[in-house]
Parts: sequence; structure tokens; C-alpha cells
Amino acid sequence: MEDNILSWLPSVPYPPSREGWWSPVTSTLNWCEEDYYATIYSAEIINTLTNLLFMYLAVKGIRSCLKNGHDRIFLITFFGYLLVGTGSFLFHTTLKYPMQLVDELSMIYTTCLMFYATFSYGKSRQYATFLGVFLVSLALFITLYYHYLQDPAFHQNMYALLTAIVVFRSMWVMEINIRPSFRAKERARIKPFGNEAAKTEQERQDRRDLGIIRKMWTMIACGLSIFLGGFAIWTLDNEFCPTIRRWRRQVGLPWGILLEGHGWWHLMTGIGAYFYIIWGIWLRHCLNYRQDEYELVWPRLLSLPEVLKQPDSSLGKVQNGSAKKNL
Repeated sequence: MEDNILSWLPSVPYPPSREGWWSPVTSTLNWCEEDYYATIYSAEIINTLTNLLFMYLAVKGIRSCLKNGHDRIFLITFFGYLLVGTGSFLFHTTLKYPMQLVDELSMIYTTCLMFYATFSYGKSRQYATFLGVFLVSLALFITLYYHYLQDPAFHQNMYALLTAIVVFRSMWVMEINIRPSFRAKERARIKPFGNEAAKTEQERQDRRDLGIIRKMWTMIACGLSIFLGGFAIWTLDNEFCPTIRRWRRQVGLPWGILLEGHGWWHLMTGIGAYFYIIWGIWLRHCLNYRQDEYELVWPRLLSLPEVLKQPDSSLGKVQNGSAKKNL
């Protein structure tokens, strides 16, 4: 019955899986995409090519950091993001164990960079140094222990744990330091309104910050939905691989490409991670009281956000200076 339903689709039969240029497979993981069916030069062609989105977004982020003067830690993070995409590209091309380590461990290292950016901000130099040493030691431990175990579940659990800690910490920092209702009492105690003009300016800033909070939560919801959607597809791809392979062969090429779940994981987690880094950049500028100097440009939900420096931000510089909030 399935064959009858799908028979009207113009398609090309799937070539058989075969040995390729990089054979034999030495990685501890081999995904649901069949090996070398399209070309002998790439073990998993769709899983390879979908990493081009990672590379594009990384270059886009690097250029934005250089052009708009974002903090250096985010420039380094985007280079880590580029390493993730490049490592994954090489891993799925070759299915070699060393490339698997580059792919998976670069995810840990990039998350550690965001961990440092989140937890070191506003702290003393001694604290930041201690945190840096701790994260380097943690990354080294994960590297060595993962190489010893060669158990993908360990890597996946550590990545999920680090990511969750960073995301929830960033949410807390965002609410406590930007939402006006959380800052009203302390602000009134430290700097009571001296005149009507100061009160009017403060009300303007409160309206601005409320708008920023709403837009940030929309951005978080979008990024997390895309990321978790990719994770759900990745899980289904792993659990029901024999069935999905049968469906792919029934519909043939090119339609079977749409059933490459790990490829969708690359696309969706790449976009979700990009959203998170952009949110981190915007949050950092807000914590530095530079909301009037920078703007989140995100015209519609289906577009990619970017934090841009305003053409004339001299007013914000005079008002806000380079003060930092203590977290």
C-alpha cells in the first residue's frame, strides 16, 4: 500500500551502500544515513553538507563581532562554533575516530567558552582566572575520560548538562539585571530621582528595557524550540533507523533526503546555537548599559537575528559610559 501511495512521485532509486575513499569506518558512531551511496568521497553526504550552515553562520558571526565591536569572548566563541561545523563536516565525510573527536569535543569546548562568558562577567580578575583554570581542567578531563570510555552517552550527557547550566544562568541574569521591576527599589535607594527630567528619562529606559525583555524571551523561545525540535528528530532518527531507511528507499531520491534526520539535527541545532550566541551578545551589551548604542535587528521570526551598533551612538556613550553590573 505504501508503494502505491508513493508511486506517483518522480524519483531515482537509491544506489546501494558501498565501500568508499575513507574506508574502513573507525568511528564509534555510524548514523542512519547509509554509507557512500552517493559518492565514494563522502561517507554521509547529507550529514556532511548540512554542516555548511554551521560554517556560514560562524563566518557571519565573526564578521559581525569584528564590525560591531562585540566583546572578544564572543568572537572566540564564533571561532569555536566554526570548529564545530568543520569538525562535523570532516567526521561525516570520513567516519574516522580522530574526526569524531574533533566534532564532539569542539562542542564541549565551545560550550565552555560560553560558560566562561556567562559566569565570569562582572567578577574579579581572581575569580575569572580561577574559573578559566577550572573550565580548562574540566575540558581536559572530559577529553581524556571520553577517549578512555569511548561512550557517546558520556559526551552527550556532559554537553547537555553544560548547555543547560549556561542557558538557565543567562535567563536568571537577564531577568534580575534588566527587568525594571527587579531593579526599582535598589535604583531608588542608590540614585533617587532628582528632578522631573530624570524621572522622565528613567521611565523611557524602563519602557525600553521591558521591550528588550519581551523580545529576548521571544528569541529564547524561538531558539530553544528549533534546538529541541532538532533533538527530537535526531532521537527519532536513532530509534527508528531501519524503518526510516526503508521509507527512504521507497520514495527514492531526491525525496529521501528529507528523511535524513541527522541532517535536520545539524540544521536546527546550528540555528538554535546561533540564536543563543546572539542573545548572549545582546545581553552583554545590556549589562554594560549600552542598550541605546546597540540594537537587535530581527525583522521576522523566520529571519536570522543580528546585534548591530547604531550609526550614531555618542549619546549612549555619554550617558552610560563603560559601567558594568555586578552579578
